[in-house]
Amino acid sequence: MGRVRDGLRTAVGRVRLPRTRRGRRRAVQAVMLGSVLALAPATWMHAAADSRLRTTADVPAQDVAVVFGAGLWKGRPTPYLAHRLDTAAELYRAGKVKVVLVTGDNSRVEYDEPDAMRLYLTKRGVPDGRIVSDYAGFDTWDSCVRAKKIFGVDRAVLVTQDFHIKRAVALCGAAGIESYGVKVVEPHDSVFYYGGTRELAAAGKAALDAALKPDPHFLGDEEKGVTEALAAAR
Repeated sequence: MGRVRDGLRTAVGRVRLPRTRRGRRRAVQAVMLGSVLALAPATWMHAAADSRLRTTADVPAQDVAVVFGAGLWKGRPTPYLAHRLDTAAELYRAGKVKVVLVTGDNSRVEYDEPDAMRLYLTKRGVPDGRIVSDYAGFDTWDSCVRAKKIFGVDRAVLVTQDFHIKRAVALCGAAGIESYGVKVVEPHDSVFYYGGTRELAAAGKAALDAALKPDPHFLGDEEKGVTEALAAAR
């Protein structure tokens, strides 16, 4: 135990604070700059998205709703993904959207988010012909870029949890989609707090994606699924 205390004292002793007033001032400035840089991505997301958040009741009608994947459990949507899909189905039934674009991960044969999302929606009254699947929505930026470049979506309602919605709206805006976000409110359980903590790290990547605009993991050819589904809806 004594060795541990001695080791701690030695480690603390190695951290030397500046002795001069100028040195202390520079140290404070460095800490402040680091804090500003750390908070900048989250500040950008809030500024880009705050005015674009709505509820299912007051969101302006748009042709397309985009639902982001949130994982499967034994081939079925996780509760968080199911709640997103429930909200999208509500928007469809209320006439707020005509087509639902489900975007998720199908990088493995045995893991197919979009088809599981499609099946869930059809069981809740959304016609199969009004659902379009994006099988390469591997992350939020990929989903936004592909919605724009592959499916031709210019305006949309985005559906996801409240801890994720600002990032989704900000990134889709950077990708060229004018969007409103409808947030799915969840109880503040351990999963919610994990998601919120994860967003702190994801904000930095989101800011880089918006600034650098990298191609998604898989781009591919343009698809007419959304256009054809909208034509059928009219």
